[in-house]
Amino acid sequence: MEREPRAEAFSNAIETILIPRTADLGEGLRVQRALPVAGRRMVGPFIFFDRLGPARFGPRQGMDVRPHPHIGLATVTYLFSGELMHRDSLGCAQVIRPGEVNWMTAGRGIVHSERTPPERRDGSELLSGIQTWVALPRDHEEAMPAFVHRGSGELPLLEDEGVHARLIAGELSGARSPVPAASPMFYADIALERGATFVLTPTYTERALFVIEGVIEVMRKGRFGIGRMLVFRPGGTIELRASEEPARLVLLGGEPLDGARHIWWNFVSSSRERIRQAAADWRDGRFPRVAGDDEFIPLPATKYPREVDYP
Repeated sequence: MEREPRAEAFSNAIETILIPRTADLGEGLRVQRALPVAGRRMVGPFIFFDRLGPARFGPRQGMDVRPHPHIGLATVTYLFSGELMHRDSLGCAQVIRPGEVNWMTAGRGIVHSERTPPERRDGSELLSGIQTWVALPRDHEEAMPAFVHRGSGELPLLEDEGVHARLIAGELSGARSPVPAASPMFYADIALERGATFVLTPTYTERALFVIEGVIEVMRKGRFGIGRMLVFRPGGTIELRASEEPARLVLLGGEPLDGARHIWWNFVSSSRERIRQAAADWRDGRFPRVAGDDEFIPLPATKYPREVDYP
């Protein structure tokens, strides 16, 4: 068996190769968590990255993420297949479909749920997508919560010689997404035909990719398959090529935030004390409720926390 290349072999381009942790959320839904991991907490403002599925649910089954709270971040949901119903404590109820984006700014505090709609629980649903968290700059951490949905037709398309790219958020290759990002960043869904090449410029300090389908060749040297996240070194142009078959990847990154961020459970903040307060508020029922969804995820049973970061 051919060994996967090491980052050292591409020291001029790749800083780190991240192998996600896999978790089973039940009813056949598995996620691959690429961020945060030991040795790499963030890429630009991205502090959390989950690959959802792909998962095919049985009859009457689906994804059921009960109401839970967030502070200090924006959640970003993007699907390749399937549908999810988003509900939140602002009163928003929005179905998200492939190629669309749900951007929820938690700010000072919001509660939301994401579930497979009842009409999609007929045993044919294939759910596949990405969920990320974008940490907010300090002057936005306590902003008013907000929710924005953008349809696939509202997101910029970049197409050129076998490259089909949708810009989910931020700015890339001269295009700008209408999603209201709070700091310099980019997030894009890139489909490459066999032999097609995409060139990632050094516009941003921190850049990464995650392979969704196929094999990606980096700088015409190393090949990387499904489920790998590559974090690139600052500076320099990166050539990405689908050499063997059509491929799909997401690109993400941006500028580092204004200082360290702490993360515990569903909370992100520059202040440990603020996270402790959010935990107490959820435990004591001081967060708003989600209309039409009476369930909730309780605070983790682990004693809250001496150290508020993930291990």
